[in-house]
Amino acid sequence: QWMFRSLDMDLYEADDQPSCEASDPTQTEDPPSKKLKLETLQAGDDGGTETLTANAEPKVQSEICVACLGVLQDFCDQSYTTQVIIEVLFIFPKLHQSYILLLDNFMLITPGVKIQSGFEVSVGFTHAETDGDCHFLYVATTCSDCFKPTKNKASVFTRMAVVKALEKISDQKFLSNYPCPPVHPATRCTPLDTTLLHASVFIAGRYNKFSRELPQTPWVIDGERRMEGSVEELIAGPLLSSFRADGFNFSSSGREDVDVRTLGNGRPFAMELLNPHRARFNKAEIRQLQETINTSSDKIRVRDLQIVTREAMGRMKEGEEEKTKTYSALIWTKKPITHTDLDFIKNIKELKVDQKTPLRVLHRRPLAVRQRVIHSMSASFLDTHHFKLQLHTQAGTYIKEFVHGDFGRTKPNLCALMDSEVDILELDVESVDVDWPPAVPE
Repeated sequence: QWMFRSLDMDLYEADDQPSCEASDPTQTEDPPSKKLKLETLQAGDDGGTETLTANAEPKVQSEICVACLGVLQDFCDQSYTTQVIIEVLFIFPKLHQSYILLLDNFMLITPGVKIQSGFEVSVGFTHAETDGDCHFLYVATTCSDCFKPTKNKASVFTRMAVVKALEKISDQKFLSNYPCPPVHPATRCTPLDTTLLHASVFIAGRYNKFSRELPQTPWVIDGERRMEGSVEELIAGPLLSSFRADGFNFSSSGREDVDVRTLGNGRPFAMELLNPHRARFNKAEIRQLQETINTSSDKIRVRDLQIVTREAMGRMKEGEEEKTKTYSALIWTKKPITHTDLDFIKNIKELKVDQKTPLRVLHRRPLAVRQRVIHSMSASFLDTHHFKLQLHTQAGTYIKEFVHGDFGRTKPNLCALMDSEVDILELDVESVDVDWPPAVPE
């Protein structure tokens, strides 16, 4: 779907004529005719002129609309609409046919009442002639970063990507790559299959992860899966089965490493269920679904499971870097320590840390220096080479790198503060301080 850039152009139409039909070629007053007039045309390299005779045939311009590519011209009449309705009724059982008729009658006797439904009838169109119209945006140096491949999209030229590129490109560069006004197409759109879909259902909750051998999402490196199972798959399995959905999209408030547990109240997550064939569940059924997830594996546990709106999901990501998290870590020190060696840690408040992108994630994250804040810390002595460290930090802080320093890429770090080589043996997320989703009483 190609969206034209807003430009100061005048599009003219003859009075009482459809927008895609040619006006009278003898018309002389403004606005000008869309057809070529039998006027003097420039021809040849010598600047000479040539006059078209009455017998010469003018070039006939296509009547296909440059905006709708024929959709509104050819596919909005009653016959095509009837064809789509027949396809819908063929798929629907008789019970649903009666429901549609009931809605139609209800709308007739109660005008002005808007009935909202998650059911969607989608008719797609393809137009090979203009498929590559927006490809120049990818070549443009100022817009290439707008087109990033994703695992769920067949093409990088999505609606949002094109919109972002059009906002970045200058008018001059746009005009040098795309004709304005656009050239009339020679062919019309071709309709694709009619598809019946249900709007996505959104599920939210919190999860605990008790295993140190379970990634949050499928762990695939160079096309090879490294570990079986993941948090998102353990949660999604029962949901997909119950909602009879075609697929899902998983998101969460941050993520933990594969060897890190998530304890306490858990980490907020949300899941979009695509084209569910069942969309309505009462509270008792949702509680039973939560129990099904929890009994399916001892590696995770879900709480506060609930159906939410698409808009509510945005609250999980709002001000993400301003939120805080609490961690506990088992620390090893090369130099023997005593209780008193740890006393200074509790006095450290609002410590600003500069963290260069860690080496372990540099292959998938851009190189940058991010400043994070360690709000407070405390330490519990275990033995001469081990202690427990509790940290309350700004979200997005790399805890492992703060401890061992990552070859000096995180400054300051615990090695420098203790003047000793230290390393982290175990790490747990104790709390993710996000007030969403709302707690659900057990």
